[in-house]
Amino acid sequence: MAGKNKTLPRIAGLLGGSSGKSDGPSGVSGATIAVYSVKGGVGKTTFSANLAWCAAQISGFRTLLWDLDAAGGSGFLYGLEPRCSKQAGEVFSKDAAPSKLIQKTSYERINVLPADESIRALDAQLTQIGKRKRLAKLTRDLGRDYQRVILDCPPVMNELSAQVVRAADVVIVPLPPSPLSSRAFDLVVREIAGNTRRHPPILPVLSMLDMRRTLHREQREAHPNWPAIPYASAVEQCAVRRQPVGELAPSSPAAQAFARLWAAIEKKLAER
Repeated sequence: MAGKNKTLPRIAGLLGGSSGKSDGPSGVSGATIAVYSVKGGVGKTTFSANLAWCAAQISGFRTLLWDLDAAGGSGFLYGLEPRCSKQAGEVFSKDAAPSKLIQKTSYERINVLPADESIRALDAQLTQIGKRKRLAKLTRDLGRDYQRVILDCPPVMNELSAQVVRAADVVIVPLPPSPLSSRAFDLVVREIAGNTRRHPPILPVLSMLDMRRTLHREQREAHPNWPAIPYASAVEQCAVRRQPVGELAPSSPAAQAFARLWAAIEKKLAER
């Protein structure tokens, strides 16, 4: 089990949350949080892994991090690998129960459903099954055991992304400050609006923000109310150390930024 984080009570107090020492707030309804973008390399997996940590350690929620990206980054960041090579996709066809594939991490209240190579065929599989809300049903079922389900989504626009939109209670869109990212955000908005009558709230987040760069400063000035995660070595070290930033650098600006982002997400969920 991971060691106690001495900075955690201070972060939790700042956000009005728990210190992460309880078994989780009772009476809290489950919610699914999708981290999604049509553009790769924007930090989705890093966001997903760190938000799962925030959900469990700051808010005290029993949390499932579900990796839907064949790259398998979320499991890797928690030091996990899939036990079998071709079962993650079978969850959708009812050939494998999610509970059999879920793995415990070394952190309290955080479990991971890792991806494997079978996820590559998931779009075709979902189309063949013909059930437009299969993912939504699975996340609802998992919500009986987990108060927060975090979806690490691949950068696609297909049946899988459509199902993600229908399953999510809020969609987080990481956006590195660039014109291409703004275009990607417009595509995400259209994708979400086109796949559900009442789409979930969308929360854009500036990622890898470097205020030394003119373009980044301009994007920050253009969107002052968007949450932002700074470009920082502590965030890069997540993949090297295979730990969330709140664990390896709890006093860093990056850890504080993820904590503030988590507070913004919980605020969105409270407004449902």
